[in-house]
Amino acid sequence: MRSVVGKENKIIYVIIFLLCLYGMPQRVCAREGSLPPHLIQTVNDQDIYEGLVALGFLECDTLDEADLSQAYELVEQCVVRVNMGNAYGSGIIWRMTDESVIIATNEHVLAYWDDMTSFVHFQQGYYLNAGVLGVSDVYDVGFLEVDTQALGYEELAMLRYVSADEEVYEELFSGDAMFSVGAGMAIGAVEHHEGTVEDAWRYIEDFENNMLYGHGYARAGMSGGGVFDAYGHFIGMLTGGTLRDEIAAVPLPCIEEAWEEVRERETLWNED
Repeated sequence: MRSVVGKENKIIYVIIFLLCLYGMPQRVCAREGSLPPHLIQTVNDQDIYEGLVALGFLECDTLDEADLSQAYELVEQCVVRVNMGNAYGSGIIWRMTDESVIIATNEHVLAYWDDMTSFVHFQQGYYLNAGVLGVSDVYDVGFLEVDTQALGYEELAMLRYVSADEEVYEELFSGDAMFSVGAGMAIGAVEHHEGTVEDAWRYIEDFENNMLYGHGYARAGMSGGGVFDAYGHFIGMLTGGTLRDEIAAVPLPCIEEAWEEVRERETLWNED
């Protein structure tokens, strides 16, 4: 395992490397011979990927102005299909680390998960095995873990995880535009449906929790998918819907709590 100091140095090299590639293309071409040789020799695909992760460059972009269509184009790549034999659900790329790609989905989706037969399909065309990292005891949320060793570093650098900001969630109001995204009926298909926020914190007895409640369409197979605002910010996890075009989603702050709950439990297990 590389030391922390060594990793920090790698990140610095990656920053310089990326600046040379993207920040000053004309000058790099003119002075290519003067670049320190050790930069090229020490920065490989793994170092670049780990630098991108550390700097947050793999977080999905968001818009400065509301536009549902453009927002969907940005976040589509963050949604995955959780395939479990004859059943399937949806998920979102929640976090990316040096070792893992973390998928968030509903706990009730993972009730069908089998490590031997289930897999995750990414919009980039990857079919990957995963393992259940943990599920929340409080919310209908669970997490899958995909080993980064299952993909090349160039492929990993093409993935994007959702942009999640609790301050954005706290600014939601009734009537705000939103849209949900989930896996379509065929592998590789994605569908999205526009709607509006009705209440960011409504207690719904069926879920025994406060939920993001709004108007929009959802169908079977979209559970675990993402709900986003018109700027592309992730605001909730689609969990249920009615024939009256009502939808309920686990609010972003609750997903953050579930994530901390699972991480803390994982830490305790590792210590034991």
